[in-house]
Amino acid sequence: MPVPWFLLSLALGRSPVVLSLERLAGPQDAVRCSPGLSCHLWDGDVLCLPGSIVSAPEPVLVPTHLQTELVLRCHQETDCELCVRVVIHLTVHGHWEKPEDEEQFGRAADLELEEPRNASLQAQVVLSFQAYPTARCVLLEVQVPAALVQPGQSVGSVVFDCFEAALGAEVRIWSYTQPRYKKELNFTQQLPALPWLNVSADGDDVHLVLEVSEEQHFGLSLYWNQVQGPTKPWWHRNLTGPQTITLNHTDLVPCLCIQVWPLELDSVRTSICPFRKDPRAYRNLWRATRLQLLHPLGWRLDAPCSLPAEASLCWQALGGGPCQSLVPPLPRENVTVNKALDFPLLKGHPNLCVQVSSWEKVQLQECLWSDSLGPLKDDMLLVETRGPQANRSLCALELSGCTPLLSRASTRAARLGEQLLQDLQSGQCLQLWDDDLGALWACPMDKYIHQRWALVWLACLLFAAVLFLLLLLKKDHVKVASRGRAALLLYSADNADFERLVGALASALCQLPLRVAVDLWSRRELSAQGALAWFHAQRRQTLQEGGVVVLLFSPGAVALCREWLQDGASATGAHGPHDAFAASLNCVLPDFMQGRAPGRYVGAYFDSLLRRDAVPSLFLAVPVLALPSQLPDFLRALQGPGLSHPGRLADRAEQVSQALQPALGCCVGPLGTPETGREMGLEAGDGT
Repeated sequence: MPVPWFLLSLALGRSPVVLSLERLAGPQDAVRCSPGLSCHLWDGDVLCLPGSIVSAPEPVLVPTHLQTELVLRCHQETDCELCVRVVIHLTVHGHWEKPEDEEQFGRAADLELEEPRNASLQAQVVLSFQAYPTARCVLLEVQVPAALVQPGQSVGSVVFDCFEAALGAEVRIWSYTQPRYKKELNFTQQLPALPWLNVSADGDDVHLVLEVSEEQHFGLSLYWNQVQGPTKPWWHRNLTGPQTITLNHTDLVPCLCIQVWPLELDSVRTSICPFRKDPRAYRNLWRATRLQLLHPLGWRLDAPCSLPAEASLCWQALGGGPCQSLVPPLPRENVTVNKALDFPLLKGHPNLCVQVSSWEKVQLQECLWSDSLGPLKDDMLLVETRGPQANRSLCALELSGCTPLLSRASTRAARLGEQLLQDLQSGQCLQLWDDDLGALWACPMDKYIHQRWALVWLACLLFAAVLFLLLLLKKDHVKVASRGRAALLLYSADNADFERLVGALASALCQLPLRVAVDLWSRRELSAQGALAWFHAQRRQTLQEGGVVVLLFSPGAVALCREWLQDGASATGAHGPHDAFAASLNCVLPDFMQGRAPGRYVGAYFDSLLRRDAVPSLFLAVPVLALPSQLPDFLRALQGPGLSHPGRLADRAEQVSQALQPALGCCVGPLGTPETGREMGLEAGDGT
């Protein structure tokens, strides 16, 4: 019975690698042979009559070895049958006999003997095939040119395509010549008797369908096939067919493999890895990968699968810009996952980072400052290169490249080249790495940047300190009461009505002991700094002061989050320059993925505009509260525990609710218009 070739391929796998079977088009048998030989297949089958062994008075061709290979004979694109290909290796058997009267006739006998020795050899080779209930015999004619005829030597092989067989069948193959000069070759093979496994996709779900009868019992195992290290089991069940197993598409990774076997003694197991080339699987793999910095100078890349990636050290300057690769000290190398690795460094520095790249794209980056070395420093990295005969050169790593210290370039390193050399010679620079090829030095630049303005800054600081003390003494209670906790409000500007609603919420919160930052009130700073820089500055200040970041979800915000989760950080580049929410996703989502969000973030949504189940589950690691129905809980989360009396908190919640009603009435109904490009059905499920 014809079956889809994909099912056959799955059923015939014997290892954690997908078995790729060659596909033959058409129902006709065919034969081909090694270069130099000629071969022909007789039409139709023949009778299987081996006959008795006869002697060979001169060299003849005989089969000496049989090989088989499983292929697919396809009548249509997806209508294929399992087929057994047979390879017959041929050898010249026997020797030329010398005539008894060779000495009497002399040269005349040599001439008579040379003529047959220059002739080609021909043979009729029979292939017999049995696999219940099928039995066939085919006849192959093979001719070998005289140049290849060497007694006892192999002349090549003949390939026959093919004998059809069924899964689980035992096949027996014989081969001999007509007439038969040697004992026939025989070969027996047991084809695997395994269930059919089908993998199909339905939206966000992936179905594993085990098509077996109700009486059959099978084991099913899902595991991660890791090249670096042993396989890692994930899920195992003993099942009675038929069964359908449903996986979420976010569970797919390239090394996720499926193994199926009948629950019988010494049963053969089928193992396939069908997601190795699935783009979704690679996106999920990178989302699940974690780059960790280990104390004191180590790092580790945790991932469920081996990664086609490289790791390198780089230098992150304080002023921003790309992290610049350092070669040396860490040459780019293939990443070994789930293994602690050491930096080849003498000292750590907060500006040193680890980058993990794949296909020339940086996927992950972590810097030493995020571990325990403090914030980025305004240091200049000096690269020392050592050559033969004690030759030595120094350059400073800048965004434009590595600038020689004593050059005439118009860069900061060139202008301060002599001072940097003096700092290096006087021991003011920190040596990060050293070997026979060179060294790396980190030289502080603070004194050069602030040197001219030191007295001015000192006077300003003294004046500010005195003024601050006076104000503090005069209005200490008022200032403490009005200052309150800092809150950074992030939202998606779905339309003008929603922006008015956000403005009303921010204004109402400012009436409480809260300091609210929102991009609606900072358009000038956004235009000057850019949305990403503005968000970074506000987030850092808010968190340093013990404040909280508020994520205000709307249909547009949920759509942006889904877009980021599907396509990565590059998806946010398509939005406007003032869209702080789109820019913030580059930092907000990694905080949630790496478990740093609790205590720092609070989520909220307007219950008349969005349902809770539309919020991606990734954000449910922090409180996500409905407004205005959960206003007391929302205000309590903003102000922190124990900062307000319950009765006073209820009064403040009522004030905020009344302030929201006019703006909220204008926004009733689904948010987003076609012009915003962020329409989203409220019935959407969780996409993470």
